[in-house]
Amino acid sequence: MLPFLQIFTLAQAIPVPPPTPIELKEVVQPQEVRALPGQLDRVPVFNSNSPEVVQREGILLSTFPPDNKAVPEAHLNLPLNGRFDLFAHHIARARTPRDTQPMYLGVIVYNPSAKPIKVDILQAVSYVTNPDAPFIDLPSYVENPSGTVYAGPGSRLMNDVLRGIHQSNFPSQIVIPPKQSEMLFNLPIALGNARSTLMRLRSNGPVYMASLAMYGRPNPETKGDRTNRSSPYRAPIREEWQRLLENGNLAAPRDLAPTPLEQADDDIIYGRVAGVAQGSEWRTELVDGSGGKELRIPEPGKAFSYPISTVNMATLGTSQVQSAPMLVRYPDTAYLAHGNYGVHYNLTLPLVNKTRRTQTVTLAIQTPLQQENRDQGLRFLEPPDQPVFFRGTVQVTYKNDRGVSQTRYVHLVQRRGQQGEPLVRLNMPPGDRRSVEVDFLYPPDSTPPQVLTVRTLERSP
Repeated sequence: MLPFLQIFTLAQAIPVPPPTPIELKEVVQPQEVRALPGQLDRVPVFNSNSPEVVQREGILLSTFPPDNKAVPEAHLNLPLNGRFDLFAHHIARARTPRDTQPMYLGVIVYNPSAKPIKVDILQAVSYVTNPDAPFIDLPSYVENPSGTVYAGPGSRLMNDVLRGIHQSNFPSQIVIPPKQSEMLFNLPIALGNARSTLMRLRSNGPVYMASLAMYGRPNPETKGDRTNRSSPYRAPIREEWQRLLENGNLAAPRDLAPTPLEQADDDIIYGRVAGVAQGSEWRTELVDGSGGKELRIPEPGKAFSYPISTVNMATLGTSQVQSAPMLVRYPDTAYLAHGNYGVHYNLTLPLVNKTRRTQTVTLAIQTPLQQENRDQGLRFLEPPDQPVFFRGTVQVTYKNDRGVSQTRYVHLVQRRGQQGEPLVRLNMPPGDRRSVEVDFLYPPDSTPPQVLTVRTLERSP
């Protein structure tokens, strides 16, 4: 196998049988790679993703003050106010084969002020692997007009958020009395499953928030009653969550500590995120030069690409690290929000054909090999390697060759080194202007970076 930087462990890890060894051929595409214009917004994101695999209950992420807490270092002391998001992804795993207790993921919110505070839940979606979104094998390219194509909770989650869905089991608002706490949610994770959650939130005052992991409590109603089909375990109640917050330690086992950012190493450990990141959306126009208003298509037979979700030591020659900065974090977790899981990329390409002939232009998302320097171009593999590096739905909006507005949803599965199929194919006459919008949320079971490639096909002789 070709050498490459140590990759992320997939956020939603699933067992796969060892592949049959095959010879992988490296394919180099000599093309320009441009830094992605724009930047992340400044919306804070409560990002709870470490430890990914939870086997001992405890605190996953707390922005509470450390005062009067049994383990002060488990609390990062950062109030959240106004617009902020929540992203959480965790896997519950048994410690022994005899374990049967479900794990619960609870998020508790505290109002430190002397007046009631409202937290608006603008959008909220959460899925668990089974039965909501089991991992299934899907083709690399599937039209997904009704949102029924997904594999894994991350894929389904980002698909729903992209479409503006708000699950009915979440309220539209909670009101927190002065100096009191309320549960934002309290959801089970059966052992061996993952739960992925994304919420858009807005408060009218400062609040503290914590995500916690706790095993289900014995259900006294079923004790000794073999005829009762109810679960032998119940969900923890708010008072139990409060005690865990005040007296508990960080959940375990801990993930591998990250490699310092300044340390250039071929064996990088990026780490998983547990903290508050800054940046929920990257909305921009892809244009020629600073202050431009259009994007000239490439010359026939040429292409240029924009990287998506780049990380340090894998910027594809652009030196642009898109990972969201961390406002607060635990010392053994990621220095940046590597992967930008849940970040909304909204990219508009105002294409123009300034040649004298009709040109055929394609847009595609691709997954080149990780590299820091671009050298001769982007590197791909034929056939692509086995690990899945991108699994999610992309929305494209454009006018087709008949001038009719189109909005399409396409579910992509891309493996390491995969060049990908075109999302859009346009036949552009001389002087034609065509705006294309590419819209997606970076899926949490992906491994960056990807690229968005614009290509003008070579004319037939």
